[in-house]
Amino acid sequence: MDILLQVVLLVVGFVMLMKGADWFVDGASKLADKFGIPRIVIGLTIVAFGTSAPEAAVSISAALQGSVDLAVSNVLGSNIMNVFLILGIASIIYPLAVKNTCMKIDIPFTIGVSVLMLVCGQIGSQISRVDGLIFWALLAIYIVYMIVLTKKSPSEAEEVEGADEDDKIWKLLLLILGGGACIVIGSDVTVDAATELAKFFGMSERLIGLTIVAFGTSLPELVTSCVAASKKETDIAVGNIVGSNLFNILFVLGSTAVIHPIAYISDYLFDNVVAIIAVVLLFVFALNKEKKLKRWGGIVFLVVYAVYFVNLLI
Repeated sequence: MDILLQVVLLVVGFVMLMKGADWFVDGASKLADKFGIPRIVIGLTIVAFGTSAPEAAVSISAALQGSVDLAVSNVLGSNIMNVFLILGIASIIYPLAVKNTCMKIDIPFTIGVSVLMLVCGQIGSQISRVDGLIFWALLAIYIVYMIVLTKKSPSEAEEVEGADEDDKIWKLLLLILGGGACIVIGSDVTVDAATELAKFFGMSERLIGLTIVAFGTSLPELVTSCVAASKKETDIAVGNIVGSNLFNILFVLGSTAVIHPIAYISDYLFDNVVAIIAVVLLFVFALNKEKKLKRWGGIVFLVVYAVYFVNLLI
């Protein structure tokens, strides 16, 4: 019965994380719009932060509770799953178009940041507070650059739903506070349940983080990308995933490291390399005349992820 309770709590935690992030983003975006903040800025900050909120909450909560393995493995697991599993499934549903800015800026920058994470971890055997501050600085530079770029090319900006007369400020504040509370409570519940499950099954926190927790925190990206692919609105699917991976390292891991330095164990080297390979393959597979991730590429992604997943279990 205890194990069943932990599974139920894990599911409840995931639901709270997803719903909380949704409420928070909705409330914060509309509140910012009411105060006249440009929608370009809202899309590149509030919405982007919101999509990484589940990973951030789980990783920070795990670090504060001393479960550092869960903090890092959640980020690496999500990044690997985002590309190989989510883009793999989405591109099989319908070939995914990749924007020029994504090919020229976002993907190369994400590759560079992933390599930087590996280097930082290898040099000091940890992601230190200084590393976390460096990640924050890179994130700030990236956001400023993207704001400047999207102002020059409005077509590259993501659409953000604006506020209307029915959206009262007090209602939006309730959404923000309620969403934030759900994220915090949901992260605690998720980390506690995942830790208990790891102990019960004799699994490491790294394995739990790379699989179950990574899948749970990546559910919003999975749903968004698959729905976009089914509607043939494929230009947003790849951009959202690449952006999520970038924020997972710079914002999630950066924030976690600033709060509590994270030990970088030797096992993470393999996962980190796989995360780098995933984004490199995305770049290579989209390097064609149509600039699309085609169905055959999606099949390769799913096969690679299956091999990686089996390797984790062995």
